[in-house]
Parts: sequence; C-alpha cells; structure tokens
Amino acid sequence: MSRIDDWRASGREVSVAGLARSGTAATRLLRANGVPVYVSDAGSGEVLVEAATALREASGAPVTVDIGGHDLARIAASAALVLSPGIPPDAPPVVAAAAASVPVFAEAQLGLSAMAEVPAIVITGTNGKTTTTALVDHLLRVAGRRSSAAGNIGNPLSAVAMTEPLPEWLAVELSSFQLHDCPDLAPVVGVLTNLAPDHLDRYPTLAAYFADKARIFANAGPDSIWVSNLDDVDSRGMIRRVAGRHLSFSTAPGHRADGWYDREADRLVLAGQPLLDRTELPLLGDHNVANALAAALAVHAVGVDRALIGQGLATFRALRHRMEPVREVDGVLWINDSKATNVASTRVAVQAMSRPFVLLLGGRHKGEPYSDLVGPLCRLALAVIAYGEAGDLIEHDLGPAIRVVRATTFEDVVAKAKALATSGAAVLLSPACSSYDMFDNYEQRGATFRALVEEM
Repeated sequence: MSRIDDWRASGREVSVAGLARSGTAATRLLRANGVPVYVSDAGSGEVLVEAATALREASGAPVTVDIGGHDLARIAASAALVLSPGIPPDAPPVVAAAAASVPVFAEAQLGLSAMAEVPAIVITGTNGKTTTTALVDHLLRVAGRRSSAAGNIGNPLSAVAMTEPLPEWLAVELSSFQLHDCPDLAPVVGVLTNLAPDHLDRYPTLAAYFADKARIFANAGPDSIWVSNLDDVDSRGMIRRVAGRHLSFSTAPGHRADGWYDREADRLVLAGQPLLDRTELPLLGDHNVANALAAALAVHAVGVDRALIGQGLATFRALRHRMEPVREVDGVLWINDSKATNVASTRVAVQAMSRPFVLLLGGRHKGEPYSDLVGPLCRLALAVIAYGEAGDLIEHDLGPAIRVVRATTFEDVVAKAKALATSGAAVLLSPACSSYDMFDNYEQRGATFRALVEEM
C-alpha cells in the first residue's frame, strides 16, 4: 500500500504545516483520499482567512484549520507532517514532529507518491532549474506527450495529483528545501543544472545546502539516468560516484559532452549530431544554451526524436522574470530577471549581456558577498543602482571599482535607471537578493518593474 493508503487505514490524522498553495493542495489531496487533516499556519491576514474558510467548507474527510499558530501537541500525535516548501527544519512544527518521531514529508513528495505510476523527469540545481523544467515540459508536449510542469515552478504536485486524467509525464522542479523531505524520490531522469552558493541565510554552511541538493540521487540505481553540467566542478564532484547512466552538457570551448555548444559553427549539438543553430534558440545568454542542452538530453533519453527537440527549442519563449525582454523604450532595452535571487544567478545574467547596461541590484541580503560581480560588471556595466536592505552592503562590496548609485523606492530605482541608460544600452533587473523587504515575492517585484516600464 502507498503511504496515503496506510494513513487512511490507520484513521489517524495527518498534519500539514503552511496554508499557501502547496499546503492547501496537500490538504485537499489528503481529504479526497479519506485522510483526516490538521492544517496550521503561523501567519495571519485576509488571504489566510479565506483559504482556511474554503478548506473548512469543502467536502471530504474531517479537517481542522488553525491560523496564527500551531497546535504542537496535535502535530506530535499525527501519523505524519507534510510541509509547505518555505518552512525551515528548525520551525516549531518540524521540531515537534521530530521529537515525537513523526515522519516529515515535503508536499512535493506527497504529490509524487500519489502519482507513482507517472514517470517524472526531475530538475534541481542552483540556477536555471525553472527554465529547464519549462523546457522539458514544452519539449514533451511538442513530441505529443501529455505533460505537466509542477513543483517549485509554481504548480503544486498535490494539485496535479487531483487532475483527471493524470498527465502521462511530469516535469518536476525541486528546490533544496523540497528535496530535504523527499525520501522516496526516484526520477526516471534527474537533472542537476549547476551548483553555487545560495540560501546561506537558511543553511549553516554551503556543504549543508549542497547535501540537500544531493538528495536527488538518494535512490539512484543502475537504471537511473542523470544529466549534469560538465562545466561545473561542484556538479562533477557530486555526481561522480552516483549509480546509473550519466549524460553531460557543456557550453565551454573545447568540451565535447553528450550535449554541447559548437561555437565555431554557432550551433547546439546533441549526441554528436547538429541539433539547432544558436540563432534559432530565442533565449538570451550562454546559461540558456546550457538549459536547452540539459532539457534536450533529458527528453532524448526517454525517446523524444531529435527533430522534434529542435522544433521545440525553436518555439520556446522566455519565462517571465527570467531574462525576459520587456520592451525597448527610446533605444533602451529593459530586461526583467527578477528571479535572480542570488549572486551566482545575477553573475550569469551579467555575463549574458551584449550591450552596455545599468544593473538594478538589491533587496534582502541572502548572505553572499557582491564582490564576485565586480569582474563581470567591469566589461559593459554603465552603473549599478543599489536599493533595499542590501543597499549598504552592495555599495561597500562594489565600490570603488563600479559606479554605484543609491535609490530609495522602487519607482526611484527605475527613474534613476532611465536617466542613466543611453540609446543602445539596456537596463537589467537582476537583483541577487530576495524580494521580501519591498515585495511579497519575486513575481510581484518583476510585475512592478514591467508595469513601470510599460508606463514610459
């Protein structure tokens, strides 16, 4: 029997921590399968009240909803605790569950377990995983396979598990937070895009962050298929001794991987054969060439034809908030890369620029120095506009090598960028920080940027 079947048979309650999209989806899935649920959230506000009311009024197994706090004794008596992705390991519900030997599962694991018969291509890594997941989903669809992109990309797996019919394939993005509590994960193909420092505001060490990423390989076997980045030394080290079939991609000159970028011919190559001219791939930067190669290798490994892969790559469009060209105003190209919430991701975006640019950098600091951006910025950057809680640190780390201009409100950030960018230049929002000092999330930050540009 599956875990959900076991919980239903036991008649015991399962706890869910967090009442956002993932927690709500997990609660609905459990109730639909006859499992009584206790769901709680430490937050408050109108949105949570509405979510709680909707769950109480829905049909299904019994549910109790608490907002503004958690009943830790009730969680400790549960059959299991299901976590929304944003809840850290030291949060009171997790600590209470661990002390009572209550098993803890990510919402993603719950959804995957409910769809055990659906093959999954799972993507993780520090940067590029969302675009790679969307590419995998797009390529599968172009090949005529009914696919669903889910997980950290914004579509809870528990919600997908309640659709009828179920998808034939899953393209799943998993963050380190989700992987921490996915003990049963066994993808048909696993993709590791790259590794770089991130989330050091949550993890005590870089090694601890990498260890959660490595959980994608926990159940590796001889039939597993793994796609990894030949250009990234940390990825190579992590995957070296993992069981299974290994495929690699590279954009570095001279590297001949299973999927690689032939710079002389300016084309992408798959399994030794031309796949697509670079000019046909409508995505900015070498990092997106790497994402395209990773996705191509993943779907080719499960039988998608090379011609269909090339067709799919040519018809893919940039996702919002990921090196997304918003529009050109008076000869200045405005680019929304709000998803760049760490220094490594912003470094990649800066390296992708082919024209002079003004960089919008700031938000809530995540523990990394900004000095790693100095070298790439010296090539084409006209100035950096520093804002938000991290403004002082950015100015300290980048000056005096880079011109740094301080700004206050986000409207002030955009106005100063407009004044500094000349015709033929670009303005790049790639903040290298979380958005939580000024916005609810990176999507809201990117949408505000887009709206301000559209008003010009």
